[in-house]
Parts: sequence; C-alpha cells; structure tokens
Amino acid sequence: MRAPLRGTEIFFDIDGPGWVPDGPALRQRPVAFAIHGGPGGDHSGFKPGYGGLTRAMQVVYFDHRGQGRSGRGDPTRWTLDEAVEDMEALRQYLGCGPIVSIGTSYGGMVALAHAARYPAAVSHLIAVVTASHGGFIPRAQQILAERGSPAQQALCAKVWEGGFESEAELKDYYRVMGPLYAVRHDPAAAEAGIARTIHSPEALNLAFKPDGFLRRFDLRPALSRITAPTLVLAGARDWICPPEFAEEIHRLIPGSRLVVIENASHSLRVDAPERLIAEIIAFTEGN
Repeated sequence: MRAPLRGTEIFFDIDGPGWVPDGPALRQRPVAFAIHGGPGGDHSGFKPGYGGLTRAMQVVYFDHRGQGRSGRGDPTRWTLDEAVEDMEALRQYLGCGPIVSIGTSYGGMVALAHAARYPAAVSHLIAVVTASHGGFIPRAQQILAERGSPAQQALCAKVWEGGFESEAELKDYYRVMGPLYAVRHDPAAAEAGIARTIHSPEALNLAFKPDGFLRRFDLRPALSRITAPTLVLAGARDWICPPEFAEEIHRLIPGSRLVVIENASHSLRVDAPERLIAEIIAFTEGN
C-alpha cells in the first residue's frame, strides 16, 4: 500500500489485527511503527523477525522516501529530518493515536528525533542498536580496524566514502559483512534476506559520505524532550552502533531502561530473536 504524503509516496504494510475479541467486546490493540535502518535498505529485513510482536500489537512497516518501495523524488530530501516528517505524516494519514515507535539502527535515529519533536505522538519508544549523533561513525571505524578482515575493511571504505555504484555492490557488502553484523551469522539465511531486500546505494551514499548528514547530526540536546517511556536495546558485540552509544542515550532520556544483550551484535533479530520480542512486549505492556 502507498500513502501520497509530502510530495512523494510512502510504501507501508500492516501486520496483525488492530482490534481483537475480548469477551463480549472488541479491544483495540496498540499500533507499532517498525522503522527500518540503513539508509539504503527497506522494511523487509524485519520480516519475519518482528512477526512475534503481533501477539501484542498491530505492526506498521514502511520504507523511507528514496528507498525500498517508496517514491524516489528529490534526493536532497532523503534526510533524517525528512524521514521524521514522513513518519509523522504517515501516522496522521493512518489515523493513529500515540504509537509504539520501534526504531532500529538508522531507524532508531529517526525514532529518537520523532519522539523528541512530537512527544505526544509516541506512547512508547524502543531504540534498538542505535546512536544519537554522528560520533558512531569514527568509533565504528576504530572497531572495524580491530575486528574486521581485509575484505571487510575494503568494502567499508566504500561506506565512509559514499562510493557504492550499484545495488549489486551493496548486496555484496552485506554478504561480506554478515559475520560482523551477527554473532550467529548463517550465510544461507542471510542470503535469503539480502535477495528479498531492495537496496538503494544512493541513499546510503548521501548519508555516509564525508559531508553526509549522518556525519553532522546530533540529537543529544533534544533527548530530554522525550516523554514516552523508553527502552534502549543494544548488542554487547555491536561494531557499528556499539553499546556505549546506547548507554549515552539511556543517560540522556529521563527514566529510560537500558538492556545490553550479551553475545549479540548489531542484528538482534538474528542473535537474540526471542529475547528481542520478549523485551519489547514486556516493556510496552508494563509501562
């Protein structure tokens, strides 16, 4: 499905019922927005991993503008600020009240910025393997120098330069980098996910190149404006958004809860799928 919003089309998909039988009545369930990472990916990486959330909530998936199945439009608008406004416009388009906002990696940056800018629009905030400022990039470069193979380091040079020239190159990046993204990396399962994902190298290049917007963003001054109960999830072995950035977010959002999952890297959906779903559901039901 596509929503005509703010000069483009935002693709979205919905999983799980919004209303369920409860004795003699129907009970409305929370609506969650699952916000994908990248930039340069799409929502399909959450499927089927986030399917377990439908035990407790209705899940809305969507692709950021310029990526996946959403419209392309003006590349100068493929930014964090525009993603925040698109997300809020989609919430209003769908007629949702306050949402459970679940942002992963770059999607976590979007979720943090949205919850700070529109605090009344968010009932619960779940920030998964993310960071609140561009300092995560030089730190990831340091970790890669320590842990990465020569092939991984060579491919990551294209990230830092904004140098991907094709979707095939970006798919190859995820094949080679898989063991760093997930401690429990399974090449066959990873290949299926890579094959079904629409990769958009132009969006990634715009974000990570030397003057890209992810180099300059800094949400730290705004985090105190977040009023929603907040859960911050991190992987202890995450190389690109290491847990020190989750700890920083936790310190800056009053009353937030921090969970660092041992023996897990950036892809909690691969390394700790049951724990990930259980933590999210328990937090939203208990707060």
